[in-house]
Amino acid sequence: MPAPYSCHLIDDDEDILALAASLLRDAGHDVCTHTDADRALAAILADPPDCVLTDLMMAGTDGHEFCHRLRTHPELADTRIVVMSSKGYRADQDRAMALGANRYLRKPIDPALFVDQIVSVIEDRIAVTFWGVRGTLPVPGEGSLRYGGNTNCVSLGFADGTLFIFDAGTGIKRLSDEWVARGRPHLDCHIFISHPHWDHINALPFFGPLYQAGHRICVCGAQHGGTRMQDLISAQMDGVYFPITARDFAADVRYRSLHEESLEVGPAHVDTMLLNHPGACLGYRVRRGGRRFCYITDNELYPQGDPNHDPAYFNKLADFVRGADLLVIDTTYSDAEYRLHRDWGHSPVGEVARLADAARVKTLCLYHHDPDQDDDAIDGKLQDAWNTMAELGSETRVVAPMENGRVWL
Repeated sequence: MPAPYSCHLIDDDEDILALAASLLRDAGHDVCTHTDADRALAAILADPPDCVLTDLMMAGTDGHEFCHRLRTHPELADTRIVVMSSKGYRADQDRAMALGANRYLRKPIDPALFVDQIVSVIEDRIAVTFWGVRGTLPVPGEGSLRYGGNTNCVSLGFADGTLFIFDAGTGIKRLSDEWVARGRPHLDCHIFISHPHWDHINALPFFGPLYQAGHRICVCGAQHGGTRMQDLISAQMDGVYFPITARDFAADVRYRSLHEESLEVGPAHVDTMLLNHPGACLGYRVRRGGRRFCYITDNELYPQGDPNHDPAYFNKLADFVRGADLLVIDTTYSDAEYRLHRDWGHSPVGEVARLADAARVKTLCLYHHDPDQDDDAIDGKLQDAWNTMAELGSETRVVAPMENGRVWL
């Protein structure tokens, strides 16, 4: 349970005010309500709260002006501001954020999500959601009911509403369905492609926000020789392989070809590293407020004793993921299976566990499971990883995330 937080709500719609206040109070938070912005400001200055939630269209001082007035007071520097409005225009959202709001929520509020949305703003939390955890091919059927059958896709949802998506396997269709069903406006999204093998890009054309005006989407990934990221994505939608082309995108879609580099992206810092996999494949490290998330797939770590084991590469990757709060990494094979799949570009679980321990990773997430593995086989890999960590005396926690599972950073 989150700590009890103090919130001030300002809205001249008493029904909305009552609903929002009730949801927050039922969750254990302290709430003061106001229908007048000028009177609210005096109360807020007298006892600065953790969060101020304000309507946009109000008589007298409107929400934009109220944001500006709040941010002129240094004593409110740590107070979070959430604007709630039925206005879904990009210009209003951008102006609210420019004037100091930390989040813009569209009315009507969703009772199932509202409290988590407010707490995530106060705590600056990051939601990590697994939309697909398998590699190579989607796996339908009874053997994939627990962990799910969709391929590579993980998202990071930031407190300000920004979304990072890692890979566009079939899991991105589930993400798209949820986003479209909730009618969320004005998505600001970066899609980070590890590499353009089919299981990492083949469901990108099914990401619904690409076809809706008002969204901003940047597709990023490794350039392959002289082939840019834009060309790699467009090639699979050239009208021969897919009936809709990239020219049909209605969103503001941009592309960025990446190398090994560091860059500022929205609310976070992103670092990239080239991985040991056929072609140019990038691993990603996301840093925000002292927290670290690492996404490393596809990647082959040759185990100790193998003639191709490279201590320098092992140490470089360990440095890259060092201290990660969450490491999502290729563990395609059990140690026994790996002997039959050496040089295929994927790792045995035992060597990955050794890497995570050496790097003092807090939580290791097994990922990119072979399509021939059913749920019981994934359980077996998880047990193998636990056994390795026990032998090492490691403090690293090991989990096998399930499709549609969510954790908070």
